[in-house]
Amino acid sequence: MIYLRSKLNVADNSGARKVAFIGVIGKKNKDHADVGDIITASVKETIPNSPIKKGEVVRAVVVRTCFPIKRKDGLAVKFDKNACVIIDKQGNPRATRVFGPVVRELRDKFGKILSLAPEAI
Repeated sequence: MIYLRSKLNVADNSGARKVAFIGVIGKKNKDHADVGDIITASVKETIPNSPIKKGEVVRAVVVRTCFPIKRKDGLAVKFDKNACVIIDKQGNPRATRVFGPVVRELRDKFGKILSLAPEAI
């Protein structure tokens, strides 16, 4: 679970490095985000000469969380850090590569992100 103002690493090569969570898109009174939720985030840190600038508000998909993700088979998956992938209005990633593993729960809604990732856990 990711709460308001939580810092997330960006797991793609879009140019942003860290973002801060602002809110969940499409879920009115939800105060936290889970894996697979589309969020709005403010860019806090970027690489030099990137198309995404510091302070820009972007949409992103949460791909990793420190909070355990429980599956129906009894397995629980958790990661060391929270991470997201920046997307555009249509839901396509703005980057060409995704770094690190992503969870398999993204398969139905975000197949493009899953195909760019090196590993699905």
